Amino acid sequence: MAATYYKYRTIILIVTIFLHCLVATAAAFPIPERLEFELSYTGITAGRAVQEVKQVGDEIIIVSTAKSADWINLFFPVDDRIESILVSGTPPLYIGVPRLYRERIREGWTRFQKDAVFDRQKLEVNTKDFLKKSETTHKISKRTYDTLSSFFYFRSVPLQVGTSYFIDIFDCKKLWNTEVQVLRREEIETPLGRFKTVVIRPLLKSEGIFARTGEMLIWLTDDERRIPVLMKSKVRIGSITATLVGGSYWPAAK
Repeated sequence: MAATYYKYRTIILIVTIFLHCLVATAAAFPIPERLEFELSYTGITAGRAVQEVKQVGDEIIIVSTAKSADWINLFFPVDDRIESILVSGTPPLYIGVPRLYRERIREGWTRFQKDAVFDRQKLEVNTKDFLKKSETTHKISKRTYDTLSSFFYFRSVPLQVGTSYFIDIFDCKKLWNTEVQVLRREEIETPLGRFKTVVIRPLLKSEGIFARTGEMLIWLTDDERRIPVLMKSKVRIGSITATLVGGSYWPAAK
C-alpha cells in the first residue's frame, strides 16, 4: 500500500512538469483557482488531492496537498503538502519564476521536510533537508522551475499533436531534462461532464516522485486553460487514477 499511495502523489505532481522549454506568450489563468481530485486504485477511492493558486502582493503561491481516505489512515496515513512561491511576472506572462519550493511529506513512517531556494543570479538552487540536517547546492539552467510552478507557467501554450517537448525540472535532488509527448486529441466523460482533451505522456527518468514505474497519461482540456481533468498511471497490478471532481474553478464541459 505504501508504494501504491506514493504513486498517487506522483500522478498529481507530474502534471506540473511539462512544456518548460517553449518560448510563447501564455494567457493568464484565473487567480485564485482551486482544483479538487479524487484518487483511486482499481476503482476504489483511496484519497483526495487539491491544487490551489493565489496571489499575495507581488508573489504567486501554489499549493498541492494530498490526504489518504479514512480506511487507509488506519494503517498508512498520508498527509502531504507541496508549495511553490514565485515572484510574479508582468502581463501577459503573469506567472514569474520560483524563489522557494517546499515539501512537507508524511506517508506512513516516511517523512520529508525540504526547502529549495532558487538563486537566479548565481544559477544555483540551495536545498535544505531539515530531518537529515543536511544542505546541498546544485547548478540550474536559466529556465529551471520546480515541480509545481512549471505547469502553471506553461499550461496555456498551444499543444501540437505528434510533437515532443523537453523541460528542466528540479525535484530537490537533481535537475532533470524530461521529454513530454503530445499523443492525440480525445473526448472523454468525467464526473463533471464531457470534455474535449489533449492527451500527453511524460517519459519519466528521475528518482523519487518521478520514478519510471509505468506509463503515465494525462488528459488536459483542449482550450487555453489546459486543466487536468484525468490522470492515469499503470502499476504492476491495475492502475491508479486521479480525476478532477470539483473546485472553485474548472472549465465547462462540452
